[in-house]
Amino acid sequence: MARVLIVGAGLTGSLCAALLRREASSPLRLTVWDKAGDSGGRMTTASSPHNPQSTVDLGAQYITCTPHYAKTHQSFYDELLAGGILKPLISPIDGMVTKEGDCNFVAPHGVSSIINHYLKQSGADICFRQRVTQINLRDNKWEVSRETGSSEQFDIVVLTMPAPQILQLRGDITNLISECQRQQLESVSYSSRYALGLFYEAGTKIDVPWAGRYITSNPCIRFISIDNKKRNIESSEIGPSLVIHTTVPFGVTHLEHSTEDVQELIFKQLENIVPGLPQPVATKCQKWRHSQVTNAAANSLGQMTLHLQPLLVCGGDGFTQSNFDGCITSALCVLEALKKHI
Repeated sequence: MARVLIVGAGLTGSLCAALLRREASSPLRLTVWDKAGDSGGRMTTASSPHNPQSTVDLGAQYITCTPHYAKTHQSFYDELLAGGILKPLISPIDGMVTKEGDCNFVAPHGVSSIINHYLKQSGADICFRQRVTQINLRDNKWEVSRETGSSEQFDIVVLTMPAPQILQLRGDITNLISECQRQQLESVSYSSRYALGLFYEAGTKIDVPWAGRYITSNPCIRFISIDNKKRNIESSEIGPSLVIHTTVPFGVTHLEHSTEDVQELIFKQLENIVPGLPQPVATKCQKWRHSQVTNAAANSLGQMTLHLQPLLVCGGDGFTQSNFDGCITSALCVLEALKKHI
C-alpha cells in the first residue's frame, strides 16, 4: 500500500487528501502533517478558552464565488451547501465591493469546518505540531524529517505550505529543485497582517448596525467582523466574538514585534472606531506572515512537480490565487499530477 504524505492541513492539503481518497484506483495510506496545533491553515477558527462553542474566524471571513467558478466548481459548492457547511451570506458587510453575478457564502460553524469536512472524508492520519525540516531520497522513497519525532518514509509527498517554507527545507530536496523552479518559488510573494479575535461573555451586546465593516481611513485596522452576527448564529447562551484584521502596511511594519505589543496597538485604534466596547473575557492574536498571495508562481499551472520517481509535488494558492477557488484549482492540478502514480 503506497504511503502518501501531505504537508499542510489548510484548504489545498485537506482537499488533496479527500480527492486522493475518492480517485485512487488502489488503496493508499494517507498522512497529513501540519506545523500548527489545529487544522485550517489560513482558514482557521479559534475557540474561546471559556466556552468552546464561542468561536471566531481568524483568517478567511467569507467566500466569494464568481459566475465562472459557480460553473467550473459547482460540485464543490453544491456539496458544501447541501451539508450546511456553507450558507449564503445575508448579514450586512459595510464597504464590501460586490461585482455583478458574484455570490458570497459564510460558514456557520466557522470557516475551518470546510477543512474538517475534507479531512474527515480523506480518512487520513492527521498529526499536528509536525514541522517538516528535511526531505531526503532513500531507496526510492522520501525520508521526511521533522522537528519532533523520528523521520518517516513515504512513496509520494505533496507540499502545500507557503512557497518560502518550501525553500527553507533542507536535505536532498535543495538539489532537486531546478534553477528555473527555484526562481519561480522565490518570485511568490505574500502580504502580512495580524488578526485579533475577541471573545465576550454571554449576554454582551455590541450595538452596531453591521456584521462586518471595511475600514478605509485607519492606519492599523482594515476589517472588523462580529463573527456570530456575520454567520447569522446569534445566541443568548453564547457570547459574541469579534475579529479585527489589520492593514497590510501595519502588518509589515510590526511583523517582528511581540503579539502583546501589537494587540495593545490594535485595541487603542479599535476604541476610535467602535468606542465603549466591553472588556473581552479572552483574546487570540494571530500573526499571518503569509496572509494572501500578492504574486503567484509564473507558469506553474496550479502545481509544481519537483521529482517524478518517487513523486514530489508542490501545491497551494502560491501556484494559483489566494482564495477558495484558487485552492480548489490547485488541489485538482495536484490530483492530475498524481493520477498516473495512484
